[in-house]
Amino acid sequence: MSGVNQVAFMNQRSFGPPAAPAAIGAAYGGGFYAGMYLTGDVYYFLVICPAAAGATTNKKYQTNTTTVSGADSVIDGAQNTADLIAAATTHDAASFCNDINTGGYTDWYLPAKNELEMLYYNFKPTTESNRTSPASGANGNAVPSRSNYTSGDPSQTSVSVFQTGGSEAFVDAIHWSSTETASNAAAGQRFDDGQQEPLLKTSRNRVRAVRRVAA
Repeated sequence: MSGVNQVAFMNQRSFGPPAAPAAIGAAYGGGFYAGMYLTGDVYYFLVICPAAAGATTNKKYQTNTTTVSGADSVIDGAQNTADLIAAATTHDAASFCNDINTGGYTDWYLPAKNELEMLYYNFKPTTESNRTSPASGANGNAVPSRSNYTSGDPSQTSVSVFQTGGSEAFVDAIHWSSTETASNAAAGQRFDDGQQEPLLKTSRNRVRAVRRVAA
């Protein structure tokens, strides 16, 4: 690590996380600022792709049920997506995200489980109560970190364009993450009640692409 980077790193760790680049939901990085997360010792700013380019439905995670080496990270969706694209089998959801070119950026990817959870927590579209059994929502990578959902936390987002009916709103249905959980399953999250669950890879669900910016 260079002297300059080492000083920056020491300052970051001494005084806590960096300042957010924008308010949650504000235009940023080719899309909308979705929050900060920490992986190892590195902070990232998460960016949601605009719905017109980055949202789709009816995508399979994988066309068969073989294990993909390396695609099991709960926080590094960029690496998961790269591993899925490099595999010999077809990965519709990851390929959709990987092929996006919008906002001046081409580094969009399918979010990992904890990145997808951040999207639900910060942009929950409905006023519906969160499901609390089975427990969902614990996220040690979010900044600040969070425990499991309660029936009222998270509440509906205050960002109007992400509320149900808004131009950027998540559909209150299951969305894929890029996190493989078994040879035949990957993690998904419901955007109506927040439930996190393993889903059969060959099932068809919704997708919303993201990108990240090192803080």
